[in-house]
Amino acid sequence: MDFLPEKLDNYVVNHSENEPKLLQELQRETWQKMINPRMLSGHFQGRVLSMISKLTNPKNILEIGTYTGYSALCLAEGMHEKGTLYTIDKNEELYDFQRKYFDKSDFGNQIKQYVGNAIDIIPTIDSTFDLVFIDADKSNYSNYFHAIIGKMNKGGIILSDNVLWSGKVIEEIRPKDLDTPALITYNKLLKEDTRVETVLLPIRDGLTISRVK
Repeated sequence: MDFLPEKLDNYVVNHSENEPKLLQELQRETWQKMINPRMLSGHFQGRVLSMISKLTNPKNILEIGTYTGYSALCLAEGMHEKGTLYTIDKNEELYDFQRKYFDKSDFGNQIKQYVGNAIDIIPTIDSTFDLVFIDADKSNYSNYFHAIIGKMNKGGIILSDNVLWSGKVIEEIRPKDLDTPALITYNKLLKEDTRVETVLLPIRDGLTISRVK
C-alpha cells in the first residue's frame, strides 16, 4: 500500500538526509540475497530512526527484530559513545550477515546480537533502556511491550513499526488473519496505557512513537 503518490514520495526522500554508503551497500546485498527484502527499513525510515536516536542520544538501545541489521545501524548512529545496542532476531541464519555489516561500521563493538525468542531473551539482559525499536512478529507486539515497559527509563522512547499494516487495521479482518487483530489490540494498548504518551506517524507502513512518562 502506497501512502503517498510515487512522485511525492520520491520528493520526500530526495529532500531528506542522504543514505550512508555502508547502508547503501547493505540494502543492495539484502535485495540481492534475501527472500523478503521489503522487510528492510530502507533509506527514508532509516533516516527517521537515525534522527530520533540522535535527538535522544540513548545509552542503551534494544531492537526486537534485527533482520539484516539495517535499522540497528541507523539507531546506533545516535547512540551514546559508551552505549550498547542489544538486538534480537529468531533467525540464526542471518547472524553472520548482520555481524559483517556491524563490524564494518563504527559501532561493531557496541552491538550485541541475540538469537532466539525475544520474550525469553529480554529478561536476561541486565540493562534498562532509553530507546526500543519493535519490528518483529506482529502477533507478539503487545507481549513485547509488556516485557520491556518495566525496563524502560523515564522519558525513554518505544518505536513500533508496521502499525498500519498496509491499511489492514481499518479494513474488515479476514478469518485466518492473526496479525491484523493483534496490531489493532496493540495500537489500542499504546493509546490507553497511562504509562506512555503516543503519536502514530503515517511514515511508510506506520511508525508509532511512545514516550515513557
